[in-house]
Amino acid sequence: MTIAYNRYYRYDEFTALLQQLVQTYPRLLSIESVGKSHEGRDIWVLTVTNQDTGPAEDKPAYWVDANIHASELAGGAAALYLLDTLTRDYGQRETVTRCLDTRAFYICPRMNPDGAEWAMQDPPKIVRSSTRPYPYDEDPVDGLDTGDVDGDGRILSMRLKDSNGPWKCHPDEPRLMVAREPTEEGSTYYRILPEGFVRDYDGFMLKVNRDLEGLDLNRNFPAQWRQEFEQLGAGPYPTSEPEVRCVVQFITHHTNITGGVTFHTWSGVLLRPFSGTPDVDMAAEDLWVFKAQGDKGTELTGYPAISTYEEFRYHPKEITTGGFDWIYEHLGLYKWTVEIWCPMREAGITNYKYIDWFRDHPVSDDLKLLAWSDTALEGKGHVDWYPFEHPQLGPVEIGGWDKIYAFRNPPPHLLEKEIARFPDWLLWNALTSPKLTLTHATCTLLGTGVYQIEVGVQNTGHLPSYVSKRALQRKQSRGLVAELTLPPGAELMAGDLRTHAGELEGRAYKQSLVSFWTDHSPTGDRAKMQWVVRAASGSTVQVEVKHEKAGTVRASLTLA
Repeated sequence: MTIAYNRYYRYDEFTALLQQLVQTYPRLLSIESVGKSHEGRDIWVLTVTNQDTGPAEDKPAYWVDANIHASELAGGAAALYLLDTLTRDYGQRETVTRCLDTRAFYICPRMNPDGAEWAMQDPPKIVRSSTRPYPYDEDPVDGLDTGDVDGDGRILSMRLKDSNGPWKCHPDEPRLMVAREPTEEGSTYYRILPEGFVRDYDGFMLKVNRDLEGLDLNRNFPAQWRQEFEQLGAGPYPTSEPEVRCVVQFITHHTNITGGVTFHTWSGVLLRPFSGTPDVDMAAEDLWVFKAQGDKGTELTGYPAISTYEEFRYHPKEITTGGFDWIYEHLGLYKWTVEIWCPMREAGITNYKYIDWFRDHPVSDDLKLLAWSDTALEGKGHVDWYPFEHPQLGPVEIGGWDKIYAFRNPPPHLLEKEIARFPDWLLWNALTSPKLTLTHATCTLLGTGVYQIEVGVQNTGHLPSYVSKRALQRKQSRGLVAELTLPPGAELMAGDLRTHAGELEGRAYKQSLVSFWTDHSPTGDRAKMQWVVRAASGSTVQVEVKHEKAGTVRASLTLA
């Protein structure tokens, strides 16, 4: 099966591709609808694992979702590319094969199908996230509604000459609009507006209307949820929106999930928690793990890895909350947001600084971007200004940056190269999860009809069985549970039918060999359970040892 990655797929075709993958790889893939969107579309989740080595629920799992924001279509393409890579490379690449034999992925490739449909329709309608009207279900009576006013399928900018305008043409590159100097006079100046239609224009005052659909699904998660007056788009209450509610329900019901990635666009960066508090509020051990994961992410993807709070705030005095950081803040699962695509770095801008760049940057950066558009994008990223008779404003010029084409997502011909960065890092993250392994299961005859059963297990994964210190603090890990099933007529003489055996450490917190700290639990990754039973010779005892995060192992012992 061959999937083209030089385009974005609308819902019906996207669904057909997912179902075709499942039909092609039935032992590796299954698909289910975990709920309906606001407009009634199925929200698909695919389970990826080798079913011949056990069901997904018996293995540690990794979560991936995409496209919670309406027009961030490259996230869905990245999730689809991951599915394609895992299935195509199983049996061909050792890391893929080992991962799917011992772990599972749960992948939700388009969490917000309604918004994505709006973004891909003709003409496009771009909203932040959900298509549900919020907070009010009424159209504005005046102001500018952003949209494709000239019907060419693009949403650009409009410029109007104005002696008090804050913009002017670059003296050497008139296509490019640059800021007017603070004390400057005596040139031609412009006001710049989004392309769109104007309601009830009085010829003087003008405002740009917010979208009627004001929800941001990535502010509707439970952790640090805040009301609308503090956090725009948060919804009336946590998980009020069906898209978020079904994902929260799925993740909380699948306690084998150990971490996750959510795909967004755009900034070309890997974001980790916290979004609302500084790094000093995080357990040191968790921060060490996040930094190690981020270092590997930078190595494999080329993207810098940073804290949302420390380096990615939209305003230095403001924070964002109610997002997918929820899986770390409440559940203690290691979580990353991948912001796909960075046109600035593509254009050779080397000192690009995430959010700060949008507040202020040198004009030389704009010239580099324009030159990049002219070459790499064949001029499609920046449109030369052209006259247009606006139905309400009269003569205007339309043009400037086509942000939806060049910035919001990778242009189609550059898409596959960009999304190919991520599968290896996601595999690496999944393979660092805790993994319960059976070391031995023995039966020793103590006397006539009396047997000692001993089972040993160890965590062969990098992370501890509880995953993170935050999970321990939040009591999100039950610990190791061993259950003994006796044959009919047998008697348990010592031990418990259900034994709670605590947690297993991993390799994540090991010190340097030249450090002065002593590891006082060098076998902390191991556990041993013992029982004494009275039973008939030749009968069979069943033992199951499980950990919600680390997986399940089983042994069948014949008493002899």
